[in-house]
Amino acid sequence: MTALGDLIEIDDGTVLVLGQGLDVEHDQPDVANALVHRAGDTLVLVDTGVTAAFRSALREAADRVGPWSRALVLTTHGHPDHVGNNDLADELGVPVQHYVPAFDVDQMRDPAQYWVRSFDRIAGLAPLPAPAGKVVSLFEPMRPFGATTRTYEERPLERIRIGSLRFTGWTFADGTVRVLRSQGHCAGHVIVHLNDCGVLHLSDEGNGPCGAMADADQLKIQTVLGAVALVFEEGEAAVLTDGHTFGVRRGAEAASYLDGLLEQATALQEAALRLTKDSRQVRPSAFTTRYGETAAELGVGGANPNAMFTAMMAVNQLRELGLRPESGVVDAPWSRPTLHNPAPVPRRPGSGARGSRDASPEAGKQGPLDPGGVSSWPR
Repeated sequence: MTALGDLIEIDDGTVLVLGQGLDVEHDQPDVANALVHRAGDTLVLVDTGVTAAFRSALREAADRVGPWSRALVLTTHGHPDHVGNNDLADELGVPVQHYVPAFDVDQMRDPAQYWVRSFDRIAGLAPLPAPAGKVVSLFEPMRPFGATTRTYEERPLERIRIGSLRFTGWTFADGTVRVLRSQGHCAGHVIVHLNDCGVLHLSDEGNGPCGAMADADQLKIQTVLGAVALVFEEGEAAVLTDGHTFGVRRGAEAASYLDGLLEQATALQEAALRLTKDSRQVRPSAFTTRYGETAAELGVGGANPNAMFTAMMAVNQLRELGLRPESGVVDAPWSRPTLHNPAPVPRRPGSGARGSRDASPEAGKQGPLDPGGVSSWPR
């Protein structure tokens, strides 16, 4: 059993600060794990969680890995359980840099709207723990920005080689800290490789075999899981940490764990195909129920497993199979697109032909915002 703020010492200069699971019934927000590391004279904080208690644990971990004379705060993505204490960067009393993903800035500014959209996608498919505004309120006070906050994308993009693999991202602390673009769990997600101690922090890319959020990208999730597994197989990383598994995995155990997530992903998609193959239309509520049962039979868990996230995964799985809702009505059926060519429409002789007398003298002219023209787009 672990408790919020417990510390796992990975080595003399690296500590994993443990978070907690979501419990809306008891007004308890989930809190993501954070990684605290010293690279030379630089304190590195990877995510800051949320709540005052977790903030105190971060300070304790920072003192434990000291001494340091500068700081680097890295945000892996913009979800509330990862960013609530980001203004701690302003209170460290040393020169500090803080970076966040540009793609996630909007949700960090307005988390309620982001979660309203997420909840609307599964309306009628699963019981929601509370309205989106209530859930977001559990994370208050949330301070995702500080005086030094900038986006990663303001820095030149770098090509980063780890063993036989090539990534793009950004390096810090003389190259010992590598921020790698992954963008699977949500639009701006990054993972962090601490080259000097062999730790790779997956954050939420390993939350489950199928992404739950509206801006999740299943291909990117599976690609990064496979790439990270190879990093471990080649000995380029030794310790795997993440945002919601309250422990660490080392060496071959890490690679096996990542392979297991990929096996679950393929098993879930195969099951989803079986559940939909004989139906022209799929009712999402019925599919979500069967999908949840199948996930349980396969032993698929993930971070904070509950009916809400299972329903989000189910909706994404339907999209992954190529189905689309037929209307915006709650629980409207989903279907695959028609794949036959439409019958040709008879045309009267001369109609629409180049040089036809019927051609309008305005034909071929482009408006000022026509993307086919050469005019500029508005900013």
